[in-house]
Amino acid sequence: MPKSPDPPSQVKTVDVEIKTQTSLFGRLRAYFFTGLVITAPIAITVWATYWFVTMFDAWVKPLLPANYNPDTYLPVSIPGFGLVVALITITLIGAMAANLAGRTMIAIWDKTLYAMPVVRSIYKGSKQIFETLFSQKGASFRYVCLVEWPRKDAWSVAFVSREVDGADIGLEAGRAMYAVYVSTTPNPTSGYVFFVDVEEVKILDMSVEDGLKLVISMGLVFPERPLLPGEEAQAAAAMVR
Repeated sequence: MPKSPDPPSQVKTVDVEIKTQTSLFGRLRAYFFTGLVITAPIAITVWATYWFVTMFDAWVKPLLPANYNPDTYLPVSIPGFGLVVALITITLIGAMAANLAGRTMIAIWDKTLYAMPVVRSIYKGSKQIFETLFSQKGASFRYVCLVEWPRKDAWSVAFVSREVDGADIGLEAGRAMYAVYVSTTPNPTSGYVFFVDVEEVKILDMSVEDGLKLVISMGLVFPERPLLPGEEAQAAAAMVR
């Protein structure tokens, strides 16, 4: 009696080969994405740092006299020299602004730029932004909060700029409100400013830096915990000065 072929064993052999290939491909893909997660942030950081340093070099080095520019007498270019010069210059300007002569010169400079029709708008706007962000006397975001925006029952992360009275924005006097900034994701430098009643704002137990990380990461870097009801009321009361 002739032997019949053994198709089941052939099918099993093929199945084993397919599973092995799929498993190998899956492992390689997992290795690739793991390596990408590790190397991509490093590459972006190195590229951003190099771009920032070379940008200052391109701006500052052409303005330096040849005797003070190391590129004129060294065989290789030194990256970061322009950045160091810029930092020293900015610090010296800040020290100069601390005395009467420096403040007088800055006042004359401001008056001159404010007299120019187009330039004054750019200068005044940028100056207000930098004074708000970096000046020790300027205001900055106080709290991270949640507001119902852009519709009811949809909560957005926002930043409390300051407390205002309703009369300051043309509403009834004595109405306690917050000036709230809702930024876009992942770019927090653009967004919307609106005014909302104090009781409609939920203060979060987060620093402004953590709130910005939450926005930039598109919700991936989540806050540790929100404020408890008692802590929320205490934090809101602390804002009233």
